[in-house]
Amino acid sequence: MKKLLMMSLLLATFTVTFAQSGDNEAVKAVLNNYKKAIEKLDTSGVVNFFVKDSKVYEQASDEGTIGHYLEHHLGPELKAFKSFTFSNYKVDVTIAGEYAFSTETYIYTIVLAKDAKEIKSQGVATSVLRKTKAGWKIVQTHSSFRKAK
Repeated sequence: MKKLLMMSLLLATFTVTFAQSGDNEAVKAVLNNYKKAIEKLDTSGVVNFFVKDSKVYEQASDEGTIGHYLEHHLGPELKAFKSFTFSNYKVDVTIAGEYAFSTETYIYTIVLAKDAKEIKSQGVATSVLRKTKAGWKIVQTHSSFRKAK
């Protein structure tokens, strides 16, 4: 009986760990796909990475839902860039049931279209994601940056 109980506990632990590992990778994929869209300077389809009533915060400013943020902030900004690249990208994810909490750190380099001026900044973003029927979606994200050292 003890062996059966021990085997059941080990199997349950393995199953939870395996499921969390898969969820961890799925969350990272959502975040990475969002990052890739920004690097492509193309916001089409980005709303699909977010829940409908998402909240986006940037530099302590409430930017509204992802739709509002894309239409009034990020979309127009990207049109003024020749390129936007991320480097030194690191992401940490913690899964807690149907929610995931992430911290991304990175350096980003923007080249302006009008004069090829380069802007390099050190950034951090924290996000909360929720597991939905359609997969992991960003519920809330906050990013901030400072001039890179």
